[in-house]
Amino acid sequence: MNQAELRALTEERIKDAKALLDGARWAFAYYVAGYAVECALKSCLLARMIHTGWVFQDKANVKDCLTHDFGELIKLAGLKPELDGQLAASAGADGTFVGNWGTVSLWQVSTRYSSKSQVEAEALYEAITHDPHGVLKWIQNYW
Repeated sequence: MNQAELRALTEERIKDAKALLDGARWAFAYYVAGYAVECALKSCLLARMIHTGWVFQDKANVKDCLTHDFGELIKLAGLKPELDGQLAASAGADGTFVGNWGTVSLWQVSTRYSSKSQVEAEALYEAITHDPHGVLKWIQNYW
């Protein structure tokens, strides 16, 4: 997949998550919403590869890029300093982004095997899509 395809997939998965929420399908809405974040972060990772060639400079293991872990994807995309800065700025303001990142960072690919409540699914969707402090809004600055 290329960056444009990952961006489009991100948008489609957000729409899917909303449709699943509207249909009271909480567990899969939760999973798909988190999957949208994974796609967005992988688009950022590709942007870093294209613009810096880091995969060759650092002799990175391309298999590392197949992770589903958001923290690891943030590091691989070179966004750790930006995330830390955004979290610090949010903590000094109203803390909305801090809370949203905290909610999103709980997602794991294994949640597809878990039951999730309406509250959990709606909270994750809101943390991702909140305007202007949603995690997806922040990621889109770098993809």
